[in-house]
Amino acid sequence: MKCRVCRGPAVIDVPRHNANFCAEHFLRLCRDQTRKAIEAFDMIAPGDRVLVAVSGGKDSLALWQLLHELGHTADGLYIGLGIGAGPKGRPNDEVGYSDVSGEHVRRFAASKGFRLLEIDVREEHGFDIPTAAAATRRVPCSSCGLTKRHLFDRAAIDGGYDVVATGHNLDDEAAVLFGNALQWNTDYLARQAPVLPAGNGFPRKVKPLVRLTERETAAYCVLSGIDYQVEECPLAAGNRHLGYKDLLEQAERRSPGTKHTFYFGFLDRAAERFRSGGEGPGGELGRCAGCGAPTSEETCAFCRLQARVTGVGDVPVRITSTAGVGR
Repeated sequence: MKCRVCRGPAVIDVPRHNANFCAEHFLRLCRDQTRKAIEAFDMIAPGDRVLVAVSGGKDSLALWQLLHELGHTADGLYIGLGIGAGPKGRPNDEVGYSDVSGEHVRRFAASKGFRLLEIDVREEHGFDIPTAAAATRRVPCSSCGLTKRHLFDRAAIDGGYDVVATGHNLDDEAAVLFGNALQWNTDYLARQAPVLPAGNGFPRKVKPLVRLTERETAAYCVLSGIDYQVEECPLAAGNRHLGYKDLLEQAERRSPGTKHTFYFGFLDRAAERFRSGGEGPGGELGRCAGCGAPTSEETCAFCRLQARVTGVGDVPVRITSTAGVGR
């Protein structure tokens, strides 16, 4: 097996490109694919300050390093969610999933000299994700997603960042698209894009890894020496999103390139039809009475979640810098 570029010994095959690559040229491929996504969708402009949502997993750590390699100014933000190690996410486990994830992020940031910001949901807001899931009687991913979106948005606005970057890869986006198409969730289809523009008090959000698969980001980390959290979140078991990923992976094995064709075909040929149909949120938003975040109601969804779980309103967020050099 030889590298397509240099004809030296290859270390990985990429069936959807019908090619094999040595370590050097595979890492270059990852950089090129990330750069191409950024440029094609105008994700990050020269001089933009980027806040990367880091979880300790392969995608977010790979993204953080790739952005630096491409010359972007990128800090990281880690949110401690209080997720334990057991199947029910016991919050009092001595060493839980969130503890391990946080350690991966801190070690990576320290080794690279990157600036890392942290928010601990339990300390700052009085609850964790297992507690929120129990109080709301909804799947944990619901409270988790709401909490992360709110805190990343707020940290970006308060910190003067131009853009929030997340590590969603091609597998993630194709699976979300598949699920939304199966259910004909037209509101979500109207908003499914690699870039969500800034507006109404929200920062710009971008997904620079949409041209890379999960397998490719994992290989990038291995070949780059990035130590990441391998275990999946213990609260994600049974998530429909994972089932959709499995189905698409079966199709990909039979016909390499299926996920890319499905996702980018939607962006090229169908996405604008949903947006032009008037789907999705519009108009000016007000400000949450509790925290000041943009919302269409008196209080935002995060403050309502916090009040339901803790019985108290929102409190100011304290963000601490734990690694790298501040500006």
